Amino acid sequence: MFTGLVEEMGTVRERTPSAAGARLVIACSAVRDGLAIGDSVAVNGACLTVVEMGDDWFAVDCVEETLRRTSVGDRQAGDRVNLERAMRVGDRLGGHIVQGHVDGTGTVRAIAPEGDGVLMSVAAPDEVLRYVVEKGSVTVDGVSLTVASRESDAFTIALIPHTMAMTTLGPDAVGRRVNLEADVVAKYVEALVRPHVDGGGPS
Repeated sequence: MFTGLVEEMGTVRERTPSAAGARLVIACSAVRDGLAIGDSVAVNGACLTVVEMGDDWFAVDCVEETLRRTSVGDRQAGDRVNLERAMRVGDRLGGHIVQGHVDGTGTVRAIAPEGDGVLMSVAAPDEVLRYVVEKGSVTVDGVSLTVASRESDAFTIALIPHTMAMTTLGPDAVGRRVNLEADVVAKYVEALVRPHVDGGGPS
């Protein structure tokens, strides 16, 4: 479980083929502190397991399913990634409940200045948009964000300068594929009400 508050940006040091799919070696500093083999780390919002560590890096194995269904498969040596360690019981929940289970990928369509920040438009698939509501929460590449507006094929988020400086969601993100995770509460609500809508009552 995560909060969507990025702790630091790491750098992909190596990407090598593995029996499972690919192994990524990620250089970092803050996230490495207290980390152990077997721990979960959100890498651009995808929950991955630490399989090896060094003084200033950790490695994760990405299976073909992860490479196929997330933007982690696009990352190459030298790329920056958003990192967050798993939340501990008793931690402040400053963002929202994030599982690290990517629902789909979208594309950063445009960024427009607004005051000191920017408005970022993200094209998204229907399987994510169905859960997106204005002023609701959404996770973009592991960053917990509030939806400013929703269109038929995209949503818009407002980014403050701090978010742009501390995450990969800066001006150079336009055109990039990003991981999207909808608010888990919306998915549970849908599952609970669907029997009543589809069949007129509980199954």
